[in-house]
Amino acid sequence: MGKNKKEALIFTAIMCTLMVLFMSIYNVILSTGWTTSVITEVAIGFVPALIVGLFMDVVVVSRIAKGIAFKLVKPTDPTLKKVLTISFFMVCGMVLCMSLYGTLAHYGFSGNFFAHYFSTVGLNFICALPLQLIVVGPLTRFLFMRIFPVPAHAAA
Repeated sequence: MGKNKKEALIFTAIMCTLMVLFMSIYNVILSTGWTTSVITEVAIGFVPALIVGLFMDVVVVSRIAKGIAFKLVKPTDPTLKKVLTISFFMVCGMVLCMSLYGTLAHYGFSGNFFAHYFSTVGLNFICALPLQLIVVGPLTRFLFMRIFPVPAHAAA
């Protein structure tokens, strides 16, 4: 979303920030349970996770996800179909990348690395997809439209 690179970067930053925040909370709760340390642990890991997430989104995942999505949808398809298709492939790519980051950060490359990684991927996917489609995607679009409203003549 966005009419130019600046707007696209702002849209990506909002989306990524919200997804990293909510997924960090989810993963800390999975790891430690609902304790008083959740906020502290999320705060400590948020900035590094956000940097990795933004990098992976902008440099790797977005290009691949959009490339796949645009092979499956036609320009004449409804906007909702395009958005859902891109969102699905973005979630798939970001879950794979960010689960790798989280697994390495919390468990290292130990003997159980692959078990931890695949378990993390599964748990993250079942949270990230509905979170993206139902909460973060619509919230990001709402915020973005408040920051960059569509001119009245362009909406008609």
